[in-house]
Amino acid sequence: MQFIPLFLVISLCCSGLATAGADIPMTAKQSQALGIETVPLMASSIGTGNALPAKVMIPNQQIRVVSAPLAGMVESLAVAVNQNVKKGQPLLRLQSPDLAQLQRDYLQAALQSQLAQNSLNRDEGLFKEGIIAESRFLATRNAALTSAAIANEKRQALRLAGVGDAVIGKMQTNQSIVSGLDIASPIEGVVLELLIEPGQRVEAAAPLFKVARLSPLLLEIQVPLSQVSTLKPGASVRVPASLSPNSLPGGERDAGSLRDARITGKVISIGRSVSEANQTVTVQAEVSDDAGNLRPGQYVEAVVGSVVGAKQWAVPNAALVRAGNQAYVFVQTPAGYRPQPVQVLGQATATITITGELRGDEKVAAKGTVALKAAWQGLGGGE
Repeated sequence: MQFIPLFLVISLCCSGLATAGADIPMTAKQSQALGIETVPLMASSIGTGNALPAKVMIPNQQIRVVSAPLAGMVESLAVAVNQNVKKGQPLLRLQSPDLAQLQRDYLQAALQSQLAQNSLNRDEGLFKEGIIAESRFLATRNAALTSAAIANEKRQALRLAGVGDAVIGKMQTNQSIVSGLDIASPIEGVVLELLIEPGQRVEAAAPLFKVARLSPLLLEIQVPLSQVSTLKPGASVRVPASLSPNSLPGGERDAGSLRDARITGKVISIGRSVSEANQTVTVQAEVSDDAGNLRPGQYVEAVVGSVVGAKQWAVPNAALVRAGNQAYVFVQTPAGYRPQPVQVLGQATATITITGELRGDEKVAAKGTVALKAAWQGLGGGE
């Protein structure tokens, strides 16, 4: 077979091309001489991108640190680490001298308020009968209002200390003082940390427990800067059910094996800063489906797809070429080939997932792209 110089074929097939980005004229015979082969676009399901490192986090709004409302001694613990708790469930019992002081102050204020109210009721009747002056009635009313405000203040102090209204009502009825204080969980969740022991003395505001609700969870995903432009809030996220770091030679992952992943979520925020070390952007995704299979602090690999409804296709790795920071594929046209800008969503072992202004029924060059790029750039003045 006679050898045809590559530069000669390129110059022949590209004659008449005026601007970079326009169609590259080429006949079927010229394509064959250059070894160009085309393949149809393959539709790609959402979430078939490459696996990216991610860390499982608990949303801040789902974490509560239970602190000691008063100084005292931990009498007993009612729960343990990793135990599920209901909202209002007692976690521990605290013995506190300050609690007795608060109760005494409230009972005194409540009695004073009741006496002041009785005086107000008596003077109101006397005033209506004209027996006492209006000034005395007003003074009695002000005293009653002041006593009621003080009693409410003392009652609120008990509430802030963790004493419930039922206990306060019982205490007021029986004129008795409770011996200890039950510290309850503010939310339904799981006890993550136990920061004290029975018999330990604690100061007011000292942390006792950390309780959190573990659904939904957050994924902090490190996304390469080149892929961030394709993401928007609402993009799909999947966590593979199982993915071995050595599933493929060289530690590569085949994204096609991730399609049966059950743990799914969506992107809720995209970071504005870039890590200088590896040029990645932190993307947060919320995971609710099967979130119980994840553990806070766990490192996983997440597959990030495009926005739901966006079209994407898989092409062979050799079909993608780059000019500067832009990726292209060469789409076959009746007259030759057209360099089409695309965005890369992910990369697997042999294919790249792309999106762009494509219909889906096109054919793209999978071999001979080096010659096509040389022809294209030869008229475009380089990259």
